[in-house]
Amino acid sequence: MRSSNPVFSREGSFTRDTGYAGFDATRQPHAADPYANNPYAANPYGANPYARPEGAQLTDDQLAEMYRAPSAGPMQTGRMTMDDVVARTTLTLLALVGAGAVAWFALPDEGYAFAAGAAFAAFVVGLVITFKRSVSPPLILAYAALEGFFLGAITKVFNTIWPGIAVQAVLGTAVVFGAMLIAYKSGRIRVTPQYTRIGLAIAMGFVGLLLVNMIASMFGADLGLRSGPLGIVVGLIGIALGAFFLSLDFAEIEHAIQNGAPEREAWRAAFGLTLSLVWIYLEMLRLIAILRGDD
Repeated sequence: MRSSNPVFSREGSFTRDTGYAGFDATRQPHAADPYANNPYAANPYGANPYARPEGAQLTDDQLAEMYRAPSAGPMQTGRMTMDDVVARTTLTLLALVGAGAVAWFALPDEGYAFAAGAAFAAFVVGLVITFKRSVSPPLILAYAALEGFFLGAITKVFNTIWPGIAVQAVLGTAVVFGAMLIAYKSGRIRVTPQYTRIGLAIAMGFVGLLLVNMIASMFGADLGLRSGPLGIVVGLIGIALGAFFLSLDFAEIEHAIQNGAPEREAWRAAFGLTLSLVWIYLEMLRLIAILRGDD
């Protein structure tokens, strides 16, 4: 079954089986091939200089050579590790923050049309990355830069009206990320089929509600989804959905590492995490603005 997270649903990347995020298990292993159920596992007797018939003993020289050989690491296996994910995510977030700083300090007051253009361009690039079969690090970094430019511009506007809101939104996003990571690693949150179905159903309803509100606002109607008590509830739901997406990301990454995903898939993981963090940050920014009101 394909992953519920569209970022991780491309061919050769992360999928789900038996309700948990992992790799596609639709191909049944053959009894004679113990490595058939893992597309990234290497048969140790394929190109092994020490391959031998069953029951054969290694010579003293072969044992000594095996003892002196270095242990297999990421550079030798070409498989994704948590360090790879952290490094790629750090690079992606640095690109986002750097572009945001450029927009904050260099964009003139009348230049926010460029920010809207950057947001649309980021949306298009994000779709290309999501539906592209192969991982493209330049596209992922370009998405981060475009998204960062937009976030930097809109944050500057919010911070002008409510001084200090930028720091509050960043801290709030970091708290949500840390809390979800702790909850996931401690086992308090388990990505089961029911959990995923309920979360995705709420997410689709949430996005549909926002679309209705946007269309209504075009005709002068105000449903109050971004102001007052109802706006606070909508903001909390939006942040909760961002946390839900993070839990899907954590599960996909964990099981991809366990199943020996290629190292290049760390970029896809970084993209998924960046998407979730951007979602949470925007919802956090809106919620804090509502809570602060006119002060």
